Amino acid sequence: MKRKAVSLLVLLVMLLCACAGYSEAALELVPMDFGLTETDGITIPVFSPDDPLITQQQVPENEAMAFMRELKAGWNLGNTFDAYDNTGKVKGVAIETYWCQAKTTRELIRAIHEAGYNLIRIPVSWHNHVTGDEYTIDPAWMERVKEVATWVVEEGMYFIVNIHHDNQKNLLYPDSAHYEQSEKYVTAIWKQIAEAFMDFDEHCIFESMNEPRLVGTNYEWYFNATSKECKDAADCINRLNQKIVDVIRSSGGNNASRYICVPGYCGSPDAATNALFKIPEDPADNKIIIEVHAYRPYDFALNVNSNDSRFDLEKDKRKRSDIDSFMNSLYRKYVKQGIPVIIDEFASLDKNNLQDRVNFTAYYVASASARGMTCCLWDNHAFTGNGELLGVINRNRLEWVFPDIALAMTRNSLCGR
Repeated sequence: MKRKAVSLLVLLVMLLCACAGYSEAALELVPMDFGLTETDGITIPVFSPDDPLITQQQVPENEAMAFMRELKAGWNLGNTFDAYDNTGKVKGVAIETYWCQAKTTRELIRAIHEAGYNLIRIPVSWHNHVTGDEYTIDPAWMERVKEVATWVVEEGMYFIVNIHHDNQKNLLYPDSAHYEQSEKYVTAIWKQIAEAFMDFDEHCIFESMNEPRLVGTNYEWYFNATSKECKDAADCINRLNQKIVDVIRSSGGNNASRYICVPGYCGSPDAATNALFKIPEDPADNKIIIEVHAYRPYDFALNVNSNDSRFDLEKDKRKRSDIDSFMNSLYRKYVKQGIPVIIDEFASLDKNNLQDRVNFTAYYVASASARGMTCCLWDNHAFTGNGELLGVINRNRLEWVFPDIALAMTRNSLCGR
């Protein structure tokens, strides 16, 4: 299917913005090429608001929806501060490079921004960096995380910081048997994070937990709302989300009003839209963001054991329907009611199928944008081997290995549209 030219898209955006009262100065913040060079032979689909493949929805106008538009497109600093070594051989700030073999630099952060992104998610695992019964965080680790976060803000972007791979029974585990221990851990960690980041303005976003789930059980990646185990886990996650919000809000500084992302069970859209999930009560007005992860369609996007490598925009109606289905459920449950939603992890495996990955990224991001949702690409800096090859930019060389994926995302994001 032939896509409308980028110049026509820009004209449409200008007309829409003019009707909405946006200024010409605001349009200057929406470049379309971002200095990236397209790969020869690759077509980057750009969906206009009236494209027949995209379901354009009415998005309420409020402060939260405007904030989501400002985030535009997001990128994950994956396999970095979220890395851990439970053997104890790698310690301290050295863990930053343990999984990805690349130390984060100011130049990398700048390169991400120059590519059109306005949000960097900084996943952080804390359990390898705490001591004592009060889980005191290593000051050097906290300062290193803050240093990178500061670079993000100084480059004019937003960042998300969270609790990531700490889902263990002796730390954080969402069931009643371990609830007391879990609440103690998240309270201790969030008190310290909140204190460290209290002076950051709205460019700092907190995320309560990453994919809280019953690790090691049949339900680890499968939320069954009828099972007693999942019901119990959902209740514990609700209570933990509430506790974290309370800790953040009571900590002072700008934490009283900053945005906080909260997930449902394992971060899945199905759990977040289920009646068992409860949005935390919050004294701040509409500052809770519903956070989900969605590597869908799974066989194409994340299943390393699947040969599914095709994403044809015209022929793969079932795959497009899979994406539309979960996005529609999020839209109806939250966005339509003026509640913000972020998909802060999505991506597709490198199966030597660049055009299909570009098609997928363009469609996925355009579909989310049409429903008022922001997306964050997961980049784990992995380019070789048989695992989850989800790297997009080579951090050591500051080279976009797959610039077309970045362009497919930024051109179809809330800013590009």
